[in-house]
Amino acid sequence: MSTPLIYDIVLRNGTVIDGTGAPRYMADVAINGDRITAIRSPGTLKGRQTINIEGLVVSPGFIDVHTHDDRLVLIDPSMQPKVSQGIATVVVGNCGISLSPLKLTTSDPVPPLNLLGSKQDFVFDSMRDYIKAVNQAVPAVNVVALVGHSTLRVAVMDELDRPASAEETQQMRSILRKALAEGAAGLSSGLYYQPANAAEMDELVELAKEASHAGGIYTTHMRDEDDFVMESLQETFETGRRAEVPVVISHHKCAGRKNWGRSVDTLRVIEQAAATQEIHVDAYPYSACSTVLRADAIDESIRIIITWSTPCPEVAGRDLADIAAEWQISQHEACERLSPAGAVYFDMSEEDVQRILAHPLVMIGSDGIPHDSHPHPRLWGTFPRVLGHYSRDIGLFSLEEAVRKMTSLPAQRFGLTKRGTIANDHFADLVVFDPTIISDAATFEQPIAPAVGVTLLLVNGQVAYSTRPDLASQRNGRFLTRSGMSTPLPT
Repeated sequence: MSTPLIYDIVLRNGTVIDGTGAPRYMADVAINGDRITAIRSPGTLKGRQTINIEGLVVSPGFIDVHTHDDRLVLIDPSMQPKVSQGIATVVVGNCGISLSPLKLTTSDPVPPLNLLGSKQDFVFDSMRDYIKAVNQAVPAVNVVALVGHSTLRVAVMDELDRPASAEETQQMRSILRKALAEGAAGLSSGLYYQPANAAEMDELVELAKEASHAGGIYTTHMRDEDDFVMESLQETFETGRRAEVPVVISHHKCAGRKNWGRSVDTLRVIEQAAATQEIHVDAYPYSACSTVLRADAIDESIRIIITWSTPCPEVAGRDLADIAAEWQISQHEACERLSPAGAVYFDMSEEDVQRILAHPLVMIGSDGIPHDSHPHPRLWGTFPRVLGHYSRDIGLFSLEEAVRKMTSLPAQRFGLTKRGTIANDHFADLVVFDPTIISDAATFEQPIAPAVGVTLLLVNGQVAYSTRPDLASQRNGRFLTRSGMSTPLPT
């Protein structure tokens, strides 16, 4: 009679939601090293460490496809805003802004690059150096990196308010090509922002071709998400077609009161484009966005909260309207006095948010800005809010579908092999949560608060987060390439 196998860790009696969208089932899940090595009937597997998760769901660790955690993974590698939500992997370098490859020596970063840090933080003139720093920091989560188009422009161009010349475009292509070869997952753009707004489509196409040649991806914060959202979508589709590259539309929304309800049309044209080219979308579960404070974004009919201000740091968390009234000036004048600054804009309709979240092409991304003094609550609450409020409480989609949007869909889109699903020999990125209570605790008034209901997170087979005092956590994240494997420490 053979001796039963003893595994390193067994998650016993859990309800498995495997990430594919398939119905849940009861099972034990066993782990050896960094891999899932067995999935069997409840109560049948033995482990050196057995964790009873009866009554709880075990799913693949969540993948946050839209973050600005480039610096956070280095300076605060415990990554509490993310692991407390069950997030095992973050994609950094979104919206055209990435910490690498850019080394600043003479001036502070222009907005919105300043969302990532100040001059002394932009020290990585190659993706190789950034990867080395990530691996040395050993963050609690895995890291996937995009290269920002605005970062490339700042690295190459002396003036940003014009299209790049042919020579400058080739310089950017060369830098991007090297970063992709060293492990970057693709290119991101932020055409809405001043550093990239003057770029023409030809410039983006030439760069996106490099991502295509490397088997990577192109993600974009489009040129416009309000009155000209349809035109911006067409520009995005054409860029993807000409470059022959998969496209992700970042944090899709229909901003501004005049555009509320237009998601019916935007999703229709996205579906039409997706029939002939690779198009996906990411979104967050809130009707307010957050970015730098801009005079052209001031709309006195909506609420605006200041998230940080360099000249007036004491106002973080206050409404712009209240600040302007106190100073007895207009909101536009207050904007000038507060800048550089960040803000939350309540510029979307809840109906559009729900319609976008429910679409099968949509992945979940937090778009959290971790260095804000008073951040948008999406930094701490995005994933539990989808699972709790939108799936359980209002029934927007099943729990299985919610998990798919957070796991297998992003893993497939970003080429993360053997991640995003629960299966034998897949990496043991696993989250355990209570589906009856999981919810976001962060609010616009009190935005820094861990979620409720996530009890355990394993990253590459090690406990990264736990609410149980008997389970010690340790950081075990890795830099991931498009193959989903860890990248060896660069030499």
